[in-house]
Amino acid sequence: MNILPNSLHARDIAYQIHPYTNARRHERIGPIVIERGSGIHVYDDQGHEYIEALAGLWSVAVGFGESRLVEAAARQMAKLPYYHTFSHKSHEPSIELAEKLVNLSPAGLDHVFFTNSGSEANDTVVKFVWYYNNALGRERKKKFIARNGGYHGITVASGSLTGLQVNQRGFDLPLPFVRHVTCPHHYRFAEAGESEEAFADRLAAELETTILAEGPDTVAAFIGEPVIGAGGVLVPPRTYWEKMQAVCRRYDVLVVADEVINGFGRVGTLFASDYFGISPDILVVSKQITSSYQPLAAVLVSDAIYQGVADQSERLGTFGHGFTGSGHPVATAVGLENLAIIEERNLVENAAKVGEHLQARLREFVDHPLVGEVRGVGLIAAIELVADKASKARFDPVGKVGQYFFAKAHEHGLIIRAIQDSIAFCPPLIITEAQIDEVVARFARTLEDVTAWVEAGMPEEGQV
Repeated sequence: MNILPNSLHARDIAYQIHPYTNARRHERIGPIVIERGSGIHVYDDQGHEYIEALAGLWSVAVGFGESRLVEAAARQMAKLPYYHTFSHKSHEPSIELAEKLVNLSPAGLDHVFFTNSGSEANDTVVKFVWYYNNALGRERKKKFIARNGGYHGITVASGSLTGLQVNQRGFDLPLPFVRHVTCPHHYRFAEAGESEEAFADRLAAELETTILAEGPDTVAAFIGEPVIGAGGVLVPPRTYWEKMQAVCRRYDVLVVADEVINGFGRVGTLFASDYFGISPDILVVSKQITSSYQPLAAVLVSDAIYQGVADQSERLGTFGHGFTGSGHPVATAVGLENLAIIEERNLVENAAKVGEHLQARLREFVDHPLVGEVRGVGLIAAIELVADKASKARFDPVGKVGQYFFAKAHEHGLIIRAIQDSIAFCPPLIITEAQIDEVVARFARTLEDVTAWVEAGMPEEGQV
């Protein structure tokens, strides 16, 4: 793109620092400026149309341009545009949404704390658990166990829970309160001939060994996404969650389900905890709670945890944690309307039905020479590209093919996510089977281009 002086593109380069972006490369190529959205499509300021096959950032459940959410925000802005929930203050939308979440969530989650993002929510989880164990006189029981490949956010605490080096290199993370165990990705980390059940047995044994090595009196919680999202759309092996939970219960280790990506219908059930039989002590949700029309996240906790926290706040005089925007009236009003749309339009059922079609269509590529694995559940999926199918060898360098695919997909009007060399799909829950077919068609055309480029030796731009 020819970047004109004083254009939006030039001003973006001059003034804005972008997350998850190589800043020097951004200076060279500039941004794609998205101007508007409608349904599953977004449009840039050059007039190009794209299917947003990642729903923004795994999050726009009801699609772009939903007038009911705009109207809900406007009504609340006119009535009470802001108020806080500190020191006994409250307001109707936050109360109603907290009640709604308790009624929708898996059994045993009875109390809600609101934050602005999933990262803040998982940071809050760490503080809740530490505060709770201090209340019980268990000052040593503070360590968290997370998984390599898992993603839980980017604050100092949640970035430590995350098991992706890209979020930790250069930031002096993770902090020492976290231990990471094996990523539950059978394709990459199972031993030769190891079944999914046997792999799950081995990972549960590893968890138990880790708890015993650290000391059960020091391990507070195990955190995981039911389906790992940003780590590559990794569906756990059969029986994994059942076995990991059994180990946690044996040693009084809390189970934290991070459903920031999974929640509100993504896998074809309202919560992925329902799908995988998880009974969490703490549940974290965000993204699809408002379809990301407003920043909002929530931490749901068991009554036992709440009682410990409440007792400690009585002893100390307050629960000294919160955010200016905790339970923001506009965000919670939009959340209520968004959940109403999901229910009224049967979008959870649509995710299950259309998700089957997505999974079937993507599995048509299993025999392609560059495709190592096709994986997913409901309306979340990934295709992992490899240099050699037989050995599962990765491309060298890892991520170069994924980045090229990401760029080429834009040329075909498709926005996906490249996670190293895995191509991730997570379209809005409103998507139809016919629209899935168009996503697949644009993916196929992109794959043809990428295959030709790989066969040519992956030349750098400008090389013959």
